Amino acid sequence: MALNKSMHARNRYKDKPPDFAYLAGKYPEFQQHVQTTLAGRVSLNFKDPEAVRALTCTLLKEDFGLTIDIPVERLIPTVPLRLNYIHWVEDLIGHRDADKQTLRRGIDIGTGASCIYPLLGATLNGWYFLATEVDDMCFNYAKKNVEQNNLSDLIKVVKVPQKTLLMDALKEESEIIYDFCMCNPPFFANQLEAKGVNSRNPRRPPPSSVNTGGITEIMAEGGELEFVKRIIHDSLQLKKRLRWYSCMLGKKCSLAPLKEELRIQGVPKVTHTEFCQGRTMRWALAWSFYDDVQVPSPPSKRRKLEKPRKPITFMVLASTVKELSVKAAAMGWDAVEAIAVVRAWVEKILTDLKVQHKRVPCGKDEISLFVTAIENSWIHLRRKKRERVRQLRELPRASEDILQAMEEEKNSQKSVSNNSDCENPKAEDSEMGFMAPDEDVQMTAGDEQPEESAAKEEHSDPLKEEEMEAKRGETSLGKGSGDVKEESCPSEEAGNLTVEKEPGPKEPNGGFLFKCLMNVKKEGNDVVVEMHWVEGQNRDLMNQLCTYLRNQILRLVAS
Repeated sequence: MALNKSMHARNRYKDKPPDFAYLAGKYPEFQQHVQTTLAGRVSLNFKDPEAVRALTCTLLKEDFGLTIDIPVERLIPTVPLRLNYIHWVEDLIGHRDADKQTLRRGIDIGTGASCIYPLLGATLNGWYFLATEVDDMCFNYAKKNVEQNNLSDLIKVVKVPQKTLLMDALKEESEIIYDFCMCNPPFFANQLEAKGVNSRNPRRPPPSSVNTGGITEIMAEGGELEFVKRIIHDSLQLKKRLRWYSCMLGKKCSLAPLKEELRIQGVPKVTHTEFCQGRTMRWALAWSFYDDVQVPSPPSKRRKLEKPRKPITFMVLASTVKELSVKAAAMGWDAVEAIAVVRAWVEKILTDLKVQHKRVPCGKDEISLFVTAIENSWIHLRRKKRERVRQLRELPRASEDILQAMEEEKNSQKSVSNNSDCENPKAEDSEMGFMAPDEDVQMTAGDEQPEESAAKEEHSDPLKEEEMEAKRGETSLGKGSGDVKEESCPSEEAGNLTVEKEPGPKEPNGGFLFKCLMNVKKEGNDVVVEMHWVEGQNRDLMNQLCTYLRNQILRLVAS
């Protein structure tokens, strides 16, 4: 099951999913719903409500000693998902084994026929539950399930009027402070939405399990969004009557507007989580008005803390470092060590780009730079280069007579005037500045005109020269991992040779595009350049700069 690895760490099914073959051998009522393939694999049809009910009842009996009855016409809960929610509530209220002597009180809004949350919470942790229900059939089954498991001293099931959430349910118990409330709200606003019409992305595969449940269990006016907003408004009146308010969500898109609602209402403590199990994901939202509660980190933030992103790197081979050293000596630099040579060239390129950088303390055998990019100065140089090459390709082809006259004129003159761009592409090419080698343009057969002759040769020479330079450089420079796809330039008229200066990007509110830490260090005889993301607008900007640095070093070697 794809999502089991992301289950709550304490979920008993995380590393040990149910053994259908073992359960079928032990429980005859479950055995009649399993199927055995030719390969001997035991499976269950999750689209059959009878089979899903048999699995839920069997797991509760086998793993928790609970015996329950559920009508097939009502919602049939899945045990791993409900167990995920229980464990998250434990995290919210700070429940540990040492705290089991302290009585914890919770409210289950809409407990359902199974009464599964109170049964699990009372069995595992000894929690006291006030379980509310509006549906007559669900209320009767819930009471029966509590009584047959001898948990009436810990679970109180109450029948409440329609649309009752927290306010009316707590009228009779005005002095009690509850530790939490939990709720599995109706996910859908109408029958069409419940069937996935206009609410499910058409690219997603259909659900792998059957959708069971009564009208009040799966549908409510406004769907889960409005239902949870009503709980939020109740909590604004009850405030510290409960230490934590929580709700499960069936749609991720509901999370952002509900968090925004809590922010508008000035709720001080808010967090959320993901429930992963099998092929199903659910989300949950929790909030509190207490200042002393510990707020668990959301899973996205937790993943970032636990698994930092790998740096973007490229390698400069020893042969390349040697050539860079020769060029550095010719410029009068005193860099001798390999990492010092690479660092010097990187600093020069960054300076030319007007990218701020400063050296920071680092470990032995490495050099670190803290880089702050204020504007995207590297992308415009590459775009300008591509645009000029593109314009060269689109120049009208001259006749052979004109080309011969041009050749004679070049032979008789030692220099070419500045306005001979159209006649001598090489002069144009010398003004282009640097271009990333992976952006070099090659002439293809489809670009040739039938009267290919000296014109073809004249126009393709500079391109071939650049291609040869890039290929020579590729052999001495390690291939980096920061390659970035470039945007295509807007088309211009073929005869237009002017390249308009593109306006630079506006400076962001924070005063910079991104910040990163760059490490230059030895790896054997080679040198590795690492770029570690710190903060900023978009990580792709750092990818672009890394690619530009790599290609500029390649150009230095190839020139």
